[in-house]
Amino acid sequence: MKIKNLICALLLVVSFGNITAQTLVANDDPIAQALDVLATEKFLEKAWGKPVTPKNSKYNYAPDSIPAFDEFVYEARLAKLDAVSPFDLEYNPTVRGYIDLYTNRKRSLVGKMIGISQMYYPMFEEVLDKYNMPLELKHLAVIESALNPLAKSKAGAMGLWQFMYPTAKMNGLTINSYIDERNDPYKETIAAAEYLQFLYKMFGDWQMVLAAYNGGPGTVNHAIRRSGGKKTYWEIRPFLPKETQGYVPAFIAANYVMNYYSEHNIYPAVPKKHYFELDTVLIKEPLTFEQISGVLDVPVEDIAYYNPIYKKNVIPAGGYVLTLPKAKVGNFVNNEEAIYTALRQQTEQQKLAANATVKEKQVTHIVKKNEKLATIAKKYGVTSTDIRNWNYIGKKGLKPGRKLTLYVKETPTVSPDVTTTQPTVNLAAKETKPAKDAKKLAENTSKKSSIYTVKKGDNLYKVSQKHGMSIEELMKLNKLNSKSKINIGQKLKVS
Repeated sequence: MKIKNLICALLLVVSFGNITAQTLVANDDPIAQALDVLATEKFLEKAWGKPVTPKNSKYNYAPDSIPAFDEFVYEARLAKLDAVSPFDLEYNPTVRGYIDLYTNRKRSLVGKMIGISQMYYPMFEEVLDKYNMPLELKHLAVIESALNPLAKSKAGAMGLWQFMYPTAKMNGLTINSYIDERNDPYKETIAAAEYLQFLYKMFGDWQMVLAAYNGGPGTVNHAIRRSGGKKTYWEIRPFLPKETQGYVPAFIAANYVMNYYSEHNIYPAVPKKHYFELDTVLIKEPLTFEQISGVLDVPVEDIAYYNPIYKKNVIPAGGYVLTLPKAKVGNFVNNEEAIYTALRQQTEQQKLAANATVKEKQVTHIVKKNEKLATIAKKYGVTSTDIRNWNYIGKKGLKPGRKLTLYVKETPTVSPDVTTTQPTVNLAAKETKPAKDAKKLAENTSKKSSIYTVKKGDNLYKVSQKHGMSIEELMKLNKLNSKSKINIGQKLKVS
Protein backbone atom coordinates (compact mmCIF):
# COMPACT_ATOMS: atom_id res chain seq x y z
CA MET A 1 0.00 0.00 0.00
CA LYS A 2 2.83 2.36 0.87
CA ILE A 3 4.54 1.58 -2.46
CA LYS A 4 1.30 2.35 -4.31
CA ASN A 5 0.97 5.72 -2.54
CA LEU A 6 4.58 6.56 -3.32
CA ILE A 7 4.06 5.76 -7.00
CA CYS A 8 0.95 7.97 -7.09
CA ALA A 9 2.84 10.83 -5.45
CA LEU A 10 5.70 10.51 -7.95
CA LEU A 11 3.26 10.48 -10.87
CA LEU A 12 1.60 13.62 -9.44
CA VAL A 13 4.96 15.41 -9.19
CA VAL A 14 5.92 14.37 -12.74
CA SER A 15 2.55 15.44 -14.14
CA PHE A 16 2.96 18.92 -12.63
CA GLY A 17 6.69 19.13 -13.31
CA ASN A 18 6.38 21.86 -15.94
CA ILE A 19 3.48 23.76 -14.34
CA THR A 20 5.39 26.97 -13.70
CA ALA A 21 6.73 27.13 -17.20
CA GLN A 22 3.35 26.34 -18.75
CA THR A 23 1.16 28.59 -16.63
CA LEU A 24 3.36 31.57 -15.83
CA VAL A 25 1.09 34.58 -15.31
CA ALA A 26 2.01 37.32 -17.78
CA ASN A 27 3.20 40.69 -16.46
CA ASP A 28 0.33 42.42 -18.28
CA ASP A 29 -2.24 40.27 -16.48
CA PRO A 30 -4.67 42.66 -14.69
CA ILE A 31 -4.07 40.88 -11.37
CA ALA A 32 -0.30 41.22 -11.66
CA GLN A 33 -0.67 44.88 -12.64
CA ALA A 34 -2.92 45.61 -9.66
CA LEU A 35 -0.19 44.27 -7.37
CA ASP A 36 2.51 46.32 -9.11
CA VAL A 37 0.63 49.53 -8.31
CA LEU A 38 1.27 48.91 -4.59
CA ALA A 39 4.96 49.58 -5.24
CA THR A 40 4.42 52.98 -6.87
CA GLU A 41 1.14 54.43 -5.53
CA LYS A 42 2.15 57.45 -3.42
CA PHE A 43 -1.31 57.49 -1.89
CA LEU A 44 -0.51 54.21 -0.14
CA GLU A 45 2.72 55.44 1.44
CA LYS A 46 0.63 56.37 4.51
CA ALA A 47 -0.86 52.88 4.74
CA TRP A 48 2.06 51.30 6.55
CA GLY A 49 4.18 52.04 9.57
CA LYS A 50 7.91 51.30 9.75
CA PRO A 51 8.78 47.97 8.09
CA VAL A 52 9.48 45.17 10.52
CA THR A 53 11.43 42.03 9.64
CA PRO A 54 10.51 39.18 11.98
CA LYS A 55 13.55 37.83 13.81
CA ASN A 56 12.06 34.36 14.05
CA SER A 57 9.44 33.30 11.55
CA LYS A 58 6.63 30.92 12.43
CA TYR A 59 8.51 28.06 10.75
CA ASN A 60 12.07 29.22 11.55
CA TYR A 61 12.78 30.22 7.96
CA ALA A 62 15.70 32.51 7.18
CA PRO A 63 14.41 36.05 6.40
CA ASP A 64 15.26 35.72 2.68
CA SER A 65 14.06 32.12 2.33
CA ILE A 66 11.46 31.31 -0.35
CA PRO A 67 9.99 27.91 0.56
CA ALA A 68 9.10 25.39 -2.17
CA PHE A 69 6.51 22.63 -1.82
CA ASP A 70 5.45 19.54 -3.73
CA GLU A 71 2.25 19.78 -5.72
CA PHE A 72 0.27 17.51 -3.41
CA VAL A 73 0.95 20.01 -0.56
CA TYR A 74 -0.85 22.77 -2.46
CA GLU A 75 -3.64 20.37 -3.36
CA ALA A 76 -4.03 19.22 0.25
CA ARG A 77 -4.13 22.77 1.59
CA LEU A 78 -6.77 23.83 -0.92
CA ALA A 79 -8.77 20.68 -0.18
CA LYS A 80 -8.81 21.73 3.48
CA LEU A 81 -10.16 25.18 2.54
CA ASP A 82 -12.60 23.66 0.05
CA ALA A 83 -14.14 21.44 2.74
CA VAL A 84 -15.55 24.47 4.57
CA SER A 85 -16.32 26.68 1.55
CA PRO A 86 -19.32 26.96 -0.81
CA PHE A 87 -16.78 27.65 -3.60
CA ASP A 88 -15.21 24.86 -5.62
CA LEU A 89 -11.57 25.53 -4.69
CA GLU A 90 -10.09 23.18 -7.27
CA TYR A 91 -6.33 22.85 -7.73
CA ASN A 92 -4.94 22.81 -11.29
CA PRO A 93 -2.01 24.21 -13.29
CA THR A 94 -3.69 27.61 -13.83
CA VAL A 95 -4.32 27.99 -10.10
CA ARG A 96 -0.69 27.03 -9.47
CA GLY A 97 0.44 29.81 -11.81
CA TYR A 98 -1.37 32.42 -9.72
CA ILE A 99 -0.12 30.87 -6.47
CA ASP A 100 3.41 31.28 -7.84
CA LEU A 101 2.62 34.92 -8.72
CA TYR A 102 1.58 35.64 -5.12
CA THR A 103 4.09 33.53 -3.19
CA ASN A 104 7.18 33.95 -5.35
CA ARG A 105 7.26 36.64 -8.04
CA LYS A 106 5.30 39.35 -6.16
CA ARG A 107 5.85 38.20 -2.57
CA SER A 108 7.08 41.58 -1.23
CA LEU A 109 3.98 43.30 -2.62
CA VAL A 110 1.77 40.55 -1.19
CA GLY A 111 3.22 41.41 2.25
CA LYS A 112 2.01 44.98 1.76
CA MET A 113 -1.39 43.80 0.59
CA ILE A 114 -1.82 41.55 3.62
CA GLY A 115 -0.96 44.54 5.82
CA ILE A 116 -3.72 46.58 4.16
CA SER A 117 -6.15 43.69 4.69
CA GLN A 118 -6.06 44.46 8.42
CA MET A 119 -7.72 47.76 7.54
CA TYR A 120 -10.43 46.42 5.22
CA TYR A 121 -11.11 42.73 5.92
CA PRO A 122 -13.00 43.28 9.22
CA MET A 123 -15.33 45.69 7.44
CA PHE A 124 -15.77 43.30 4.47
CA GLU A 125 -16.70 40.49 6.84
CA GLU A 126 -19.27 42.66 8.67
CA VAL A 127 -21.00 43.57 5.40
CA LEU A 128 -20.90 40.05 3.93
CA ASP A 129 -22.26 38.60 7.16
CA LYS A 130 -25.07 41.18 7.15
CA TYR A 131 -26.07 40.02 3.65
CA ASN A 132 -25.66 36.34 4.61
CA MET A 133 -23.00 35.77 1.96
CA PRO A 134 -19.80 33.65 1.98
CA LEU A 135 -16.99 35.42 3.83
CA GLU A 136 -14.53 34.10 1.23
CA LEU A 137 -15.85 36.82 -1.08
CA LYS A 138 -13.61 39.25 0.80
CA HIS A 139 -10.72 37.79 -1.25
CA LEU A 140 -12.46 39.03 -4.41
CA ALA A 141 -11.14 42.53 -3.66
CA VAL A 142 -7.61 41.06 -3.64
CA ILE A 143 -7.79 40.10 -7.30
CA GLU A 144 -9.84 43.16 -8.28
CA SER A 145 -7.66 45.90 -6.76
CA ALA A 146 -4.96 44.34 -4.53
CA LEU A 147 -6.90 46.21 -1.76
CA ASN A 148 -6.01 49.64 -3.18
CA PRO A 149 -9.08 51.91 -2.68
CA LEU A 150 -7.91 54.23 -5.48
CA ALA A 151 -7.21 51.45 -7.99
CA LYS A 152 -8.25 52.33 -11.54
CA SER A 153 -8.28 49.88 -14.43
CA LYS A 154 -7.52 50.67 -18.06
CA ALA A 155 -11.24 50.31 -18.75
CA GLY A 156 -12.11 52.90 -16.07
CA ALA A 157 -13.25 50.65 -13.21
CA MET A 158 -12.55 52.21 -9.80
CA GLY A 159 -12.10 51.31 -6.17
CA LEU A 160 -11.56 48.21 -4.05
CA TRP A 161 -14.29 46.35 -5.95
CA GLN A 162 -13.61 47.91 -9.38
CA PHE A 163 -17.03 49.26 -10.35
CA MET A 164 -17.48 50.72 -13.81
CA TYR A 165 -19.38 54.03 -13.97
CA PRO A 166 -22.72 52.59 -15.22
CA THR A 167 -22.65 49.69 -12.72
CA ALA A 168 -21.82 52.10 -9.90
CA LYS A 169 -24.76 54.38 -10.77
CA MET A 170 -27.05 51.36 -11.12
CA ASN A 171 -26.07 50.29 -7.60
CA GLY A 172 -26.72 53.70 -6.06
CA LEU A 173 -23.19 55.12 -5.79
CA THR A 174 -22.81 58.89 -6.17
CA ILE A 175 -20.16 60.27 -8.55
CA ASN A 176 -19.69 64.00 -9.10
CA SER A 177 -16.96 66.64 -9.27
CA TYR A 178 -16.11 66.38 -5.56
CA ILE A 179 -16.79 62.79 -4.56
CA ASP A 180 -16.60 59.32 -6.07
CA GLU A 181 -18.29 56.75 -3.85
CA ARG A 182 -16.52 53.99 -5.75
CA ASN A 183 -13.51 55.07 -3.67
CA ASP A 184 -15.45 54.90 -0.41
CA PRO A 185 -14.45 51.50 1.02
CA TYR A 186 -17.66 51.02 3.00
CA LYS A 187 -20.21 52.26 0.45
CA GLU A 188 -18.60 50.38 -2.42
CA THR A 189 -18.50 47.20 -0.33
CA ILE A 190 -22.25 47.54 0.30
CA ALA A 191 -22.79 48.00 -3.44
CA ALA A 192 -20.57 45.00 -4.23
CA ALA A 193 -22.48 42.78 -1.78
CA GLU A 194 -25.81 43.77 -3.30
CA TYR A 195 -24.54 43.23 -6.84
CA LEU A 196 -23.08 39.80 -5.98
CA GLN A 197 -26.37 38.87 -4.32
CA PHE A 198 -28.18 39.87 -7.52
CA LEU A 199 -25.83 37.70 -9.62
CA TYR A 200 -26.30 34.72 -7.31
CA LYS A 201 -30.08 34.93 -7.74
CA MET A 202 -29.45 34.85 -11.49
CA PHE A 203 -27.00 31.91 -11.67
CA GLY A 204 -27.30 30.03 -8.35
CA ASP A 205 -23.61 29.07 -8.39
CA TRP A 206 -20.82 31.10 -6.77
CA GLN A 207 -18.20 30.20 -9.40
CA MET A 208 -20.54 31.45 -12.11
CA VAL A 209 -21.16 34.57 -10.02
CA LEU A 210 -17.42 35.29 -10.01
CA ALA A 211 -17.25 34.88 -13.78
CA ALA A 212 -20.25 37.20 -14.21
CA TYR A 213 -18.72 39.78 -11.84
CA ASN A 214 -15.66 39.92 -14.06
CA GLY A 215 -17.07 39.51 -17.56
CA GLY A 216 -20.66 40.55 -17.06
CA PRO A 217 -23.80 38.35 -16.87
CA GLY A 218 -24.30 38.67 -20.64
CA THR A 219 -20.87 37.19 -21.33
CA VAL A 220 -21.59 34.23 -19.04
CA ASN A 221 -24.99 33.58 -20.65
CA HIS A 222 -23.35 33.68 -24.06
CA ALA A 223 -20.74 31.11 -22.93
CA ILE A 224 -23.52 28.87 -21.55
CA ARG A 225 -25.23 28.89 -24.95
CA ARG A 226 -21.97 28.19 -26.81
CA SER A 227 -21.19 25.30 -24.46
CA GLY A 228 -24.50 23.64 -25.25
CA GLY A 229 -26.24 24.63 -22.05
CA LYS A 230 -23.60 23.67 -19.48
CA LYS A 231 -24.17 25.15 -16.02
CA THR A 232 -20.80 25.11 -14.20
CA TYR A 233 -17.83 27.43 -14.53
CA TRP A 234 -15.29 24.74 -15.47
CA GLU A 235 -17.60 23.46 -18.20
CA ILE A 236 -18.15 26.88 -19.82
CA ARG A 237 -14.61 28.16 -19.14
CA PRO A 238 -13.26 27.41 -22.68
CA PHE A 239 -16.01 29.68 -24.10
CA LEU A 240 -15.22 32.67 -21.85
CA PRO A 241 -12.85 35.57 -22.67
CA LYS A 242 -9.20 34.98 -21.73
CA GLU A 243 -9.28 37.34 -18.71
CA THR A 244 -12.38 35.65 -17.27
CA GLN A 245 -10.79 32.22 -17.83
CA GLY A 246 -8.06 33.26 -15.39
CA TYR A 247 -10.36 35.07 -12.97
CA VAL A 248 -11.70 32.15 -10.94
CA PRO A 249 -8.27 30.43 -10.73
CA ALA A 250 -6.87 33.73 -9.46
CA PHE A 251 -9.63 33.88 -6.83
CA ILE A 252 -8.75 30.36 -5.69
CA ALA A 253 -5.07 31.35 -5.47
CA ALA A 254 -6.01 34.46 -3.45
CA ASN A 255 -7.90 32.22 -0.99
CA TYR A 256 -4.79 30.10 -0.71
CA VAL A 257 -2.24 32.87 -0.15
CA MET A 258 -4.38 34.84 2.33
CA ASN A 259 -4.61 31.68 4.47
CA TYR A 260 -1.12 30.22 3.98
CA TYR A 261 1.20 33.21 3.60
CA SER A 262 3.11 32.34 6.79
CA GLU A 263 3.96 28.92 5.34
CA HIS A 264 5.60 30.78 2.45
CA ASN A 265 7.64 33.03 4.77
CA ILE A 266 5.56 36.09 3.84
CA TYR A 267 4.74 38.48 6.65
CA PRO A 268 2.37 41.47 6.59
CA ALA A 269 3.66 45.01 6.40
CA VAL A 270 2.71 46.71 9.65
CA PRO A 271 -0.38 48.85 9.00
CA LYS A 272 -0.34 52.39 10.37
CA LYS A 273 -3.91 51.97 11.64
CA HIS A 274 -6.24 49.01 11.98
CA TYR A 275 -9.94 49.11 11.13
CA PHE A 276 -11.01 49.17 14.79
CA GLU A 277 -8.78 52.18 15.53
CA LEU A 278 -10.80 54.45 13.22
CA ASP A 279 -14.11 56.24 13.62
CA THR A 280 -16.29 58.63 11.63
CA VAL A 281 -17.97 61.97 12.29
CA LEU A 282 -20.70 63.70 10.28
CA ILE A 283 -19.50 67.00 8.81
CA LYS A 284 -22.10 69.78 8.95
CA GLU A 285 -20.28 72.47 6.93
CA PRO A 286 -17.86 72.30 3.96
CA LEU A 287 -14.27 71.76 5.08
CA THR A 288 -10.93 71.32 3.32
CA PHE A 289 -8.33 68.77 4.35
CA GLU A 290 -5.96 71.69 5.03
CA GLN A 291 -8.43 73.20 7.51
CA ILE A 292 -8.95 69.86 9.24
CA SER A 293 -5.19 69.35 9.39
CA GLY A 294 -4.74 72.80 10.94
CA VAL A 295 -7.16 72.25 13.81
CA LEU A 296 -6.54 68.56 14.54
CA ASP A 297 -2.81 68.36 13.75
CA VAL A 298 -3.24 65.45 11.34
CA PRO A 299 -1.13 65.50 8.12
CA VAL A 300 -3.15 66.16 4.97
CA GLU A 301 -1.72 62.96 3.47
CA ASP A 302 -3.12 60.92 6.36
CA ILE A 303 -6.55 62.52 6.00
CA ALA A 304 -6.51 61.68 2.28
CA TYR A 305 -5.60 58.05 3.03
CA TYR A 306 -8.46 57.65 5.51
CA ASN A 307 -10.92 59.44 3.17
CA PRO A 308 -10.25 58.38 -0.45
CA ILE A 309 -13.83 59.27 -1.47
CA TYR A 310 -13.01 63.00 -1.78
CA LYS A 311 -11.46 63.93 -5.15
CA LYS A 312 -10.17 67.44 -4.35
CA ASN A 313 -9.32 67.21 -0.65
CA VAL A 314 -12.59 69.00 0.07
CA ILE A 315 -15.59 67.68 2.02
CA PRO A 316 -18.57 69.41 0.35
CA ALA A 317 -21.91 70.35 1.88
CA GLY A 318 -24.45 67.57 2.09
CA GLY A 319 -23.85 65.63 5.29
CA TYR A 320 -20.75 63.63 4.35
CA VAL A 321 -18.53 61.88 6.87
CA LEU A 322 -14.91 62.28 7.91
CA THR A 323 -12.89 59.20 8.90
CA LEU A 324 -10.00 59.66 11.34
CA PRO A 325 -8.32 57.88 14.27
CA LYS A 326 -10.75 57.66 17.19
CA ALA A 327 -8.84 60.12 19.42
CA LYS A 328 -8.97 62.81 16.71
CA VAL A 329 -12.67 62.20 16.10
CA GLY A 330 -13.27 62.64 19.84
CA ASN A 331 -11.43 65.97 19.83
CA PHE A 332 -13.45 67.14 16.83
CA VAL A 333 -16.80 66.20 18.39
CA ASN A 334 -16.03 67.83 21.77
CA ASN A 335 -15.00 71.11 20.11
CA GLU A 336 -17.15 71.01 16.99
CA GLU A 337 -18.85 74.40 17.28
CA ALA A 338 -15.60 76.18 18.17
CA ILE A 339 -13.94 74.64 15.12
CA TYR A 340 -16.68 75.71 12.73
CA THR A 341 -16.69 79.23 14.24
CA ALA A 342 -12.93 79.60 13.89
CA LEU A 343 -12.97 78.30 10.32
CA ARG A 344 -15.84 80.61 9.34
CA GLN A 345 -13.88 83.57 10.71
CA GLN A 346 -10.79 82.44 8.83
CA THR A 347 -12.74 82.24 5.56
CA GLU A 348 -14.19 85.73 6.04
CA GLN A 349 -10.78 87.15 6.92
CA GLN A 350 -9.20 85.58 3.84
CA LYS A 351 -11.90 87.14 1.67
CA LEU A 352 -11.22 90.56 3.21
CA ALA A 353 -7.49 90.15 2.76
CA ALA A 354 -7.96 89.10 -0.87
CA ASN A 355 -10.03 92.23 -1.54
CA ALA A 356 -7.57 94.58 0.16
CA THR A 357 -5.81 97.01 -2.19
CA VAL A 358 -2.07 96.44 -2.50
CA LYS A 359 -0.14 99.69 -2.94
CA GLU A 360 3.49 100.37 -3.78
CA LYS A 361 5.75 103.07 -2.41
CA GLN A 362 8.97 104.40 -3.86
CA VAL A 363 12.06 104.06 -1.71
CA THR A 364 15.71 104.97 -2.21
CA HIS A 365 18.49 102.60 -1.24
CA ILE A 366 22.13 103.68 -0.97
CA VAL A 367 24.50 100.86 -1.89
CA LYS A 368 26.98 99.92 0.82
CA LYS A 369 30.46 98.51 0.38
CA ASN A 370 30.49 94.89 -0.88
CA GLU A 371 26.68 94.85 -1.00
CA LYS A 372 25.25 92.57 -3.67
CA LEU A 373 22.14 92.92 -5.82
CA ALA A 374 20.60 89.72 -4.47
CA THR A 375 21.06 90.92 -0.88
CA ILE A 376 19.29 94.20 -1.60
CA ALA A 377 16.43 92.39 -3.41
CA LYS A 378 15.90 90.05 -0.48
CA LYS A 379 15.88 92.95 1.99
CA TYR A 380 13.02 94.71 0.18
CA GLY A 381 11.07 91.65 -0.92
CA VAL A 382 11.67 92.19 -4.63
CA THR A 383 13.76 90.39 -7.26
CA SER A 384 17.14 91.25 -8.77
CA THR A 385 15.40 91.52 -12.16
CA ASP A 386 13.02 94.14 -10.70
CA ILE A 387 15.94 96.26 -9.50
CA ARG A 388 17.63 96.03 -12.92
CA ASN A 389 14.40 97.09 -14.62
CA TRP A 390 14.05 100.09 -12.30
CA ASN A 391 17.71 101.14 -12.48
CA TYR A 392 20.39 100.97 -15.16
CA ILE A 393 23.17 98.73 -13.89
CA GLY A 394 26.16 98.35 -16.20
CA LYS A 395 28.68 95.55 -16.54
CA LYS A 396 30.75 96.87 -13.65
CA GLY A 397 27.84 96.25 -11.30
CA LEU A 398 27.04 98.26 -8.18
CA LYS A 399 29.35 100.82 -6.66
CA PRO A 400 29.23 101.97 -3.03
CA GLY A 401 27.19 105.15 -2.63
CA ARG A 402 25.04 104.45 -5.69
CA LYS A 403 21.39 105.41 -5.15
CA LEU A 404 18.85 102.85 -6.29
CA THR A 405 15.14 103.50 -6.78
CA LEU A 406 12.90 100.65 -5.66
CA TYR A 407 9.14 100.15 -5.57
CA VAL A 408 8.13 98.23 -2.48
CA LYS A 409 4.66 96.87 -1.70
CA GLU A 410 3.00 98.48 1.26
CA THR A 411 1.18 96.38 3.84
CA PRO A 412 -2.47 96.15 2.69
CA THR A 413 -4.91 98.36 4.56
CA VAL A 414 -7.48 96.02 6.10
CA SER A 415 -9.60 95.90 9.20
CA PRO A 416 -7.67 95.12 12.43
CA ASP A 417 -9.10 91.62 12.76
CA VAL A 418 -8.01 90.47 9.29
CA THR A 419 -5.49 87.64 9.23
CA THR A 420 -4.63 85.09 6.55
CA THR A 421 -3.05 82.53 8.85
CA GLN A 422 -4.46 79.14 9.75
CA PRO A 423 -7.08 79.18 12.52
CA THR A 424 -5.46 78.95 15.91
CA VAL A 425 -7.75 76.20 17.19
CA ASN A 426 -5.40 73.29 17.80
CA LEU A 427 -6.75 70.23 19.52
CA ALA A 428 -3.73 67.97 19.19
CA ALA A 429 -2.27 68.55 22.63
CA LYS A 430 -5.34 69.10 24.77
CA GLU A 431 -9.00 68.23 24.49
CA THR A 432 -11.38 70.93 25.66
CA LYS A 433 -14.65 69.58 27.01
CA PRO A 434 -17.83 71.59 27.70
CA ALA A 435 -18.76 72.27 31.30
CA LYS A 436 -20.51 69.25 32.80
CA ASP A 437 -23.56 71.17 33.89
CA ALA A 438 -24.96 74.68 34.27
CA LYS A 439 -24.07 74.78 37.97
CA LYS A 440 -20.39 74.22 37.31
CA LEU A 441 -20.46 76.84 34.56
CA ALA A 442 -22.03 79.35 36.93
CA GLU A 443 -19.41 78.62 39.57
CA ASN A 444 -16.60 79.09 37.09
CA THR A 445 -17.97 82.38 35.78
CA SER A 446 -18.36 83.76 39.31
CA LYS A 447 -14.62 83.55 39.93
CA LYS A 448 -12.65 86.76 40.22
CA SER A 449 -12.19 88.19 36.74
CA SER A 450 -9.52 90.34 35.13
CA ILE A 451 -9.24 92.22 31.84
CA TYR A 452 -7.41 90.86 28.78
CA THR A 453 -6.62 92.96 25.69
CA VAL A 454 -7.06 91.05 22.41
CA LYS A 455 -3.87 90.70 20.38
CA LYS A 456 -3.27 89.93 16.73
CA GLY A 457 -4.08 86.30 15.91
CA ASP A 458 -6.35 85.81 18.94
CA ASN A 459 -9.74 84.16 18.76
CA LEU A 460 -12.17 82.98 21.42
CA TYR A 461 -10.63 79.54 21.62
CA LYS A 462 -7.07 80.83 21.99
CA VAL A 463 -8.01 83.38 24.66
CA SER A 464 -9.93 80.75 26.62
CA GLN A 465 -6.93 78.40 26.54
CA LYS A 466 -4.54 81.13 27.72
CA HIS A 467 -6.62 81.59 30.85
CA GLY A 468 -7.65 77.99 31.56
CA MET A 469 -11.27 78.59 30.63
CA SER A 470 -13.70 76.88 28.31
CA ILE A 471 -15.13 78.84 25.39
CA GLU A 472 -18.56 78.68 27.02
CA GLU A 473 -17.20 80.39 30.16
CA LEU A 474 -15.49 83.12 28.16
CA MET A 475 -18.59 83.84 26.07
CA LYS A 476 -20.89 83.91 29.12
CA LEU A 477 -18.54 86.24 31.00
CA ASN A 478 -18.47 88.69 28.06
CA LYS A 479 -22.07 88.20 26.87
CA LEU A 480 -20.92 86.78 23.52
CA ASN A 481 -22.24 83.98 21.32
CA SER A 482 -20.71 81.56 18.84
CA LYS A 483 -21.06 84.12 16.00
CA SER A 484 -19.36 86.95 17.88
CA LYS A 485 -16.07 88.31 16.55
CA ILE A 486 -13.25 89.81 18.57
CA ASN A 487 -10.95 92.57 17.34
CA ILE A 488 -7.42 93.65 18.16
CA GLY A 489 -7.48 95.97 21.18
CA GLN A 490 -10.85 94.73 22.43
CA LYS A 491 -11.12 94.26 26.23
CA LEU A 492 -12.35 90.88 27.45
CA LYS A 493 -13.15 89.69 30.96
CA VAL A 494 -11.24 86.54 31.84
CA SER A 495 -11.20 84.46 35.00
